[in-house]
Amino acid sequence: MKRAGNLIPQISCFDNLYLAYFKAKKGKEHQPTVVEYSKNLDENLTILQRQIITGNVSVGNYHYFTIYDPKERQICAADFNERVLHHALMNVCHPCFEKYQIFDSYATRIGKGTYKALERAKRFQKEYQWYFKFDVRKYFDSISHCILQKMLERKFKDEVLLGIFDRIINSYHTKTGQGVPIGNLTSQYFANHYLGLLDHYVTSQLHSPAYIRYTDDFIIWHNNKDILKETGKKITIFLEEQLGLCLKTADLNRCSKGLTFVGYLIFPEKTHLAARSRKRYQHKMKEFTGLLETGIWSQSEFQHHALALNAFVFHADSLYFRKKVLCNIGQ
Repeated sequence: MKRAGNLIPQISCFDNLYLAYFKAKKGKEHQPTVVEYSKNLDENLTILQRQIITGNVSVGNYHYFTIYDPKERQICAADFNERVLHHALMNVCHPCFEKYQIFDSYATRIGKGTYKALERAKRFQKEYQWYFKFDVRKYFDSISHCILQKMLERKFKDEVLLGIFDRIINSYHTKTGQGVPIGNLTSQYFANHYLGLLDHYVTSQLHSPAYIRYTDDFIIWHNNKDILKETGKKITIFLEEQLGLCLKTADLNRCSKGLTFVGYLIFPEKTHLAARSRKRYQHKMKEFTGLLETGIWSQSEFQHHALALNAFVFHADSLYFRKKVLCNIGQ
């Protein structure tokens, strides 16, 4: 595969840096750090431009916080200048990463996403009798810096760009030489690219007839249970030997028993919300209603958040459940 080169001039040009700035500040315009950065925008972008051209970028200025939606995760957020850098890099490098993705990889990709993954899984649940679902243990924390850097070297040939990637990768670790931070734009691309190696192995070498991956959750389908078992063994060995990853769970079951995936419980002829999604919907609707009733939110703010929440549950057979939740809140 031909490696991409001469990308630094495109990444460092002012048009790209301005675009990166506007992407980075979207929805955060009133944050103090964004306001301060914007006061001297041209000067700050000129400094960033110089750093990109030389490869001497400032990275690793992180702050950490924990979220509990849907499960506890530590988020590592870069400062605003670094977020502009990340967008500047991926504005130009996105097509190079995208070319390596297979059709059935759905996370953090334009034109893909949760609902496309759901529709694809629904189709496979109808077409096959058995599924084998896998989940990587502590995926982002387990990504090998060395393996990731070698994969990037096979994709890009610009030494300055590879040096910037190395700085970003080495700015964070959970163990020596291991881990990328959840929350960074670059981490999303790196994580997707890292398991792209698995995608090509499963589809091109194992020739699995039906396969889907969403970040570190992936499923294969087949009508023969024994073939699925054998494929699962090969996948486990490949992950450990080639990518240094271990599986957390592996669920081999009949499609008729239902598949839990991207927040839904998918049967061949119907789709329900998964247990965690039901709890989340109940909690969020109660929270949103409380914010409306206390006057913290206006009607339009409540509607904005409620519509986004309901968009998710509308993709499941959830009418009775939604009515029950709303009735209980009203009591």
